[in-house]
Amino acid sequence: MSILTPNPTSDLIWQTAWQSNTFRWKFTLGLIATIALLFTFPGFFQTIERHSGPVLNDWVINQLTPRDVSVGIFLTIWATALLLVIRARYSPAVFMMFIYGYIIVSLSRMLSINLVPLDPPVGLIPLIDPISNAFYGKTYITKDLFYSGHTSSIFLMFLCLRRWWDRLFALIGSLVVGSLLLVQHVHYTVDVLGAFAFTYPLYWLGKRFALSGWDNVEKREN
Repeated sequence: MSILTPNPTSDLIWQTAWQSNTFRWKFTLGLIATIALLFTFPGFFQTIERHSGPVLNDWVINQLTPRDVSVGIFLTIWATALLLVIRARYSPAVFMMFIYGYIIVSLSRMLSINLVPLDPPVGLIPLIDPISNAFYGKTYITKDLFYSGHTSSIFLMFLCLRRWWDRLFALIGSLVVGSLLLVQHVHYTVDVLGAFAFTYPLYWLGKRFALSGWDNVEKREN
Protein backbone atom coordinates (compact mmCIF):
# COMPACT_ATOMS: atom_id res chain seq x y z
CA MET A 1 0.00 0.00 0.00
CA SER A 2 1.45 3.33 -1.04
CA ILE A 3 1.73 6.27 1.30
CA LEU A 4 -0.14 8.34 -1.28
CA THR A 5 -3.33 6.29 -0.88
CA PRO A 6 -5.20 7.89 2.04
CA ASN A 7 -6.69 4.71 3.48
CA PRO A 8 -6.77 4.87 7.31
CA THR A 9 -6.94 1.09 7.67
CA SER A 10 -3.81 0.24 5.70
CA ASP A 11 -1.86 3.40 5.00
CA LEU A 12 0.77 5.19 7.07
CA ILE A 13 -1.65 7.00 9.37
CA TRP A 14 -0.88 9.93 11.62
CA GLN A 15 0.04 7.87 14.66
CA THR A 16 2.64 5.95 12.71
CA ALA A 17 3.95 9.00 10.88
CA TRP A 18 4.46 10.83 14.18
CA GLN A 19 6.93 8.15 15.27
CA SER A 20 9.35 9.43 12.63
CA ASN A 21 11.75 12.19 13.74
CA THR A 22 11.92 13.40 10.14
CA PHE A 23 8.15 13.72 9.95
CA ARG A 24 7.96 15.60 13.23
CA TRP A 25 10.53 18.24 12.31
CA LYS A 26 9.13 18.66 8.80
CA PHE A 27 5.63 18.97 10.21
CA THR A 28 6.76 21.62 12.72
CA LEU A 29 8.82 23.50 10.14
CA GLY A 30 5.90 23.50 7.70
CA LEU A 31 3.48 24.93 10.26
CA ILE A 32 5.93 27.62 11.39
CA ALA A 33 6.70 28.64 7.80
CA THR A 34 2.99 28.77 6.90
CA ILE A 35 2.12 30.92 9.91
CA ALA A 36 5.05 33.24 9.15
CA LEU A 37 3.84 33.61 5.55
CA LEU A 38 0.32 34.46 6.67
CA PHE A 39 1.66 37.18 8.95
CA THR A 40 3.74 38.71 6.14
CA PHE A 41 0.91 38.72 3.59
CA PRO A 42 -0.86 41.95 4.71
CA GLY A 43 2.33 44.02 4.57
CA PHE A 44 3.40 42.47 1.28
CA PHE A 45 0.08 43.00 -0.46
CA GLN A 46 -0.24 46.56 0.77
CA THR A 47 3.25 47.23 -0.58
CA ILE A 48 2.65 45.82 -4.05
CA GLU A 49 -0.56 47.83 -4.28
CA ARG A 50 1.66 50.92 -4.56
CA HIS A 51 3.45 49.48 -7.60
CA SER A 52 2.41 50.39 -11.11
CA GLY A 53 2.62 48.57 -14.41
CA PRO A 54 0.94 48.26 -17.81
CA VAL A 55 -2.71 47.45 -18.43
CA LEU A 56 -2.72 44.48 -20.78
CA ASN A 57 -4.87 44.31 -23.88
CA ASP A 58 -6.44 40.93 -23.11
CA TRP A 59 -8.59 39.62 -25.96
CA VAL A 60 -10.37 37.07 -23.78
CA ILE A 61 -11.59 39.40 -21.05
CA ASN A 62 -12.40 42.02 -23.66
CA GLN A 63 -15.08 39.61 -24.86
CA LEU A 64 -16.53 39.18 -21.37
CA THR A 65 -18.95 41.61 -19.73
CA PRO A 66 -17.77 42.06 -16.12
CA ARG A 67 -20.04 40.33 -13.60
CA ASP A 68 -19.76 39.82 -9.86
CA VAL A 69 -19.35 36.06 -9.42
CA SER A 70 -17.60 36.26 -6.04
CA VAL A 71 -19.99 33.80 -4.41
CA GLY A 72 -19.28 31.12 -7.00
CA ILE A 73 -15.52 31.58 -6.67
CA PHE A 74 -15.66 31.58 -2.87
CA LEU A 75 -17.88 28.49 -2.58
CA THR A 76 -15.86 26.48 -5.11
CA ILE A 77 -12.50 27.17 -3.48
CA TRP A 78 -13.55 26.64 0.09
CA ALA A 79 -15.66 23.55 -0.62
CA THR A 80 -12.54 22.04 -2.19
CA ALA A 81 -10.48 23.17 0.80
CA LEU A 82 -12.93 21.46 3.16
CA LEU A 83 -12.60 18.26 1.15
CA LEU A 84 -8.81 18.51 1.39
CA VAL A 85 -9.01 18.92 5.18
CA ILE A 86 -11.22 15.83 5.45
CA ARG A 87 -8.81 13.75 3.36
CA ALA A 88 -5.76 15.08 5.23
CA ARG A 89 -7.37 13.86 8.45
CA TYR A 90 -6.63 10.32 7.24
CA SER A 91 -3.43 10.93 5.29
CA PRO A 92 -0.42 12.82 6.65
CA ALA A 93 1.04 12.66 3.15
CA VAL A 94 -1.82 14.75 1.72
CA PHE A 95 -1.39 17.26 4.53
CA MET A 96 2.37 17.56 4.09
CA MET A 97 2.21 17.82 0.32
CA PHE A 98 -0.26 20.68 0.51
CA ILE A 99 1.59 22.56 3.26
CA TYR A 100 4.94 22.52 1.46
CA GLY A 101 3.35 23.06 -1.93
CA TYR A 102 1.52 26.08 -0.54
CA ILE A 103 4.70 27.54 0.97
CA ILE A 104 6.67 27.19 -2.27
CA VAL A 105 3.82 28.47 -4.47
CA SER A 106 3.28 31.47 -2.17
CA LEU A 107 6.96 32.42 -2.24
CA SER A 108 6.97 32.00 -6.01
CA ARG A 109 3.93 34.29 -6.33
CA MET A 110 5.51 36.94 -4.14
CA LEU A 111 8.54 36.91 -6.42
CA SER A 112 6.60 36.90 -9.69
CA ILE A 113 4.24 39.69 -8.57
CA ASN A 114 7.28 41.86 -7.84
CA LEU A 115 9.05 40.94 -11.08
CA VAL A 116 5.95 41.38 -13.28
CA PRO A 117 4.07 44.43 -11.93
CA LEU A 118 0.74 44.96 -13.68
CA ASP A 119 -2.17 47.32 -13.28
CA PRO A 120 -5.56 45.56 -13.02
CA PRO A 121 -7.82 44.86 -15.99
CA VAL A 122 -10.34 47.46 -17.07
CA GLY A 123 -13.73 46.75 -15.52
CA LEU A 124 -12.41 44.86 -12.49
CA ILE A 125 -15.09 44.09 -9.92
CA PRO A 126 -13.67 43.58 -6.39
CA LEU A 127 -13.63 39.93 -5.37
CA ILE A 128 -15.43 39.32 -2.09
CA ASP A 129 -13.75 36.40 -0.35
CA PRO A 130 -14.09 36.89 3.43
CA ILE A 131 -11.42 34.31 4.26
CA SER A 132 -8.73 35.20 1.70
CA ASN A 133 -9.33 38.94 2.01
CA ALA A 134 -8.56 38.73 5.74
CA PHE A 135 -4.87 38.31 4.83
CA TYR A 136 -4.73 41.27 2.45
CA GLY A 137 -4.87 44.05 5.02
CA LYS A 138 -7.26 46.99 5.25
CA THR A 139 -7.12 48.03 1.58
CA TYR A 140 -8.66 45.93 -1.16
CA ILE A 141 -5.86 44.48 -3.31
CA THR A 142 -6.02 44.66 -7.10
CA LYS A 143 -2.39 44.21 -8.17
CA ASP A 144 -1.58 40.68 -6.98
CA LEU A 145 -1.97 39.62 -10.59
CA PHE A 146 0.73 37.40 -12.08
CA TYR A 147 0.02 34.74 -11.24
CA SER A 148 -3.45 34.05 -9.80
CA GLY A 149 -3.41 32.97 -6.17
CA HIS A 150 -6.99 31.69 -6.14
CA THR A 151 -6.38 29.52 -9.21
CA SER A 152 -3.04 28.21 -7.96
CA SER A 153 -4.48 27.33 -4.55
CA ILE A 154 -7.35 25.20 -5.82
CA PHE A 155 -5.17 23.63 -8.51
CA LEU A 156 -2.66 22.70 -5.80
CA MET A 157 -5.51 21.03 -3.90
CA PHE A 158 -6.28 19.00 -7.02
CA LEU A 159 -2.66 17.88 -7.26
CA CYS A 160 -2.53 16.85 -3.59
CA LEU A 161 -5.80 14.90 -3.48
CA ARG A 162 -5.51 11.17 -4.22
CA ARG A 163 -8.98 9.75 -4.81
CA TRP A 164 -10.28 9.80 -8.38
CA TRP A 165 -13.57 11.56 -7.66
CA ASP A 166 -11.87 14.05 -5.36
CA ARG A 167 -9.39 14.94 -8.07
CA LEU A 168 -12.10 15.28 -10.70
CA PHE A 169 -14.09 17.59 -8.42
CA ALA A 170 -11.01 19.74 -7.70
CA LEU A 171 -9.92 19.82 -11.33
CA ILE A 172 -13.33 21.00 -12.49
CA GLY A 173 -13.29 23.49 -9.64
CA SER A 174 -9.91 24.80 -10.79
CA LEU A 175 -11.24 25.41 -14.29
CA VAL A 176 -14.40 27.03 -12.93
CA VAL A 177 -12.47 29.37 -10.63
CA GLY A 178 -10.04 30.37 -13.36
CA SER A 179 -12.93 31.12 -15.73
CA LEU A 180 -14.94 33.08 -13.16
CA LEU A 181 -11.93 35.22 -12.28
CA LEU A 182 -11.83 36.28 -15.92
CA VAL A 183 -15.57 36.96 -15.94
CA GLN A 184 -15.11 39.25 -12.94
CA HIS A 185 -12.05 40.85 -14.59
CA VAL A 186 -10.02 40.18 -11.44
CA HIS A 187 -7.17 38.66 -13.47
CA TYR A 188 -5.79 38.62 -16.96
CA THR A 189 -5.82 35.39 -18.95
CA VAL A 190 -2.05 35.08 -18.56
CA ASP A 191 -2.46 35.21 -14.77
CA VAL A 192 -4.79 32.22 -14.78
CA LEU A 193 -2.78 30.21 -17.29
CA GLY A 194 0.40 31.06 -15.39
CA ALA A 195 -1.13 29.66 -12.21
CA PHE A 196 -1.52 26.24 -13.83
CA ALA A 197 1.93 26.36 -15.46
CA PHE A 198 3.82 27.38 -12.31
CA THR A 199 1.90 25.40 -9.71
CA TYR A 200 2.45 22.01 -11.34
CA PRO A 201 6.28 21.88 -11.13
CA LEU A 202 6.29 23.67 -7.76
CA TYR A 203 3.94 21.01 -6.40
CA TRP A 204 6.42 18.29 -7.39
CA LEU A 205 9.23 20.19 -5.70
CA GLY A 206 7.21 20.55 -2.50
CA LYS A 207 6.09 16.92 -2.64
CA ARG A 208 9.65 15.66 -2.91
CA PHE A 209 10.74 17.58 0.18
CA ALA A 210 7.54 16.91 2.15
CA LEU A 211 7.65 13.12 1.81
CA SER A 212 11.35 12.31 1.75
CA GLY A 213 12.84 10.69 4.82
CA TRP A 214 9.68 9.19 6.34
CA ASP A 215 7.92 7.51 3.41
CA ASN A 216 8.96 3.95 4.26
CA VAL A 217 5.67 2.05 4.13
CA GLU A 218 6.44 0.11 0.96
CA LYS A 219 9.87 -0.86 2.25
CA ARG A 220 8.39 -2.30 5.43
CA GLU A 221 5.71 -4.25 3.59
CA ASN A 222 8.19 -5.94 1.23
